Amino acid sequence: MPIKPIALFILLLAGTTCWADEAPIGYVKTVAGEASITTGKSRVVAQLGTPLYMGSHLKTGHKSSLGVTFKDDTVMSFGSDTELTVDEYLYAPSQGKLKLATTMGKGSLNYVSGVIAKLQPDAVTVTTPTGTIGVRGTQFVALVEESAP
Repeated sequence: MPIKPIALFILLLAGTTCWADEAPIGYVKTVAGEASITTGKSRVVAQLGTPLYMGSHLKTGHKSSLGVTFKDDTVMSFGSDTELTVDEYLYAPSQGKLKLATTMGKGSLNYVSGVIAKLQPDAVTVTTPTGTIGVRGTQFVALVEESAP
């Protein structure tokens, strides 16, 4: 008995884990020039309203900038030639589950604390090639220069 196309489609969906099934953790709020968001194997050009997910890799091009806001109102603004990955994001304050962990490979970042850092400052980290920034205030600026080969 042949499998009907709709049944095949449902079988394919059932066996697929997709980041799009998750709720977004934030959104692109500003973009100028070239910027992209890669989540899993999906890469999209960053536009106003583009969703962010845990595992999203944000990248700006030369003479470009990108601004994102997370569900807890954390704001991150990126300058030219910046790369950052959202490694972990938990925002369930009523359950005491708070975490924002990112890895910044290169570029510039202006960080403004949201609810996570205000309720539990040690739950926010930005890891760079040379160390980890722990959030103890409400705002900081970071510059990570690309290492020479």
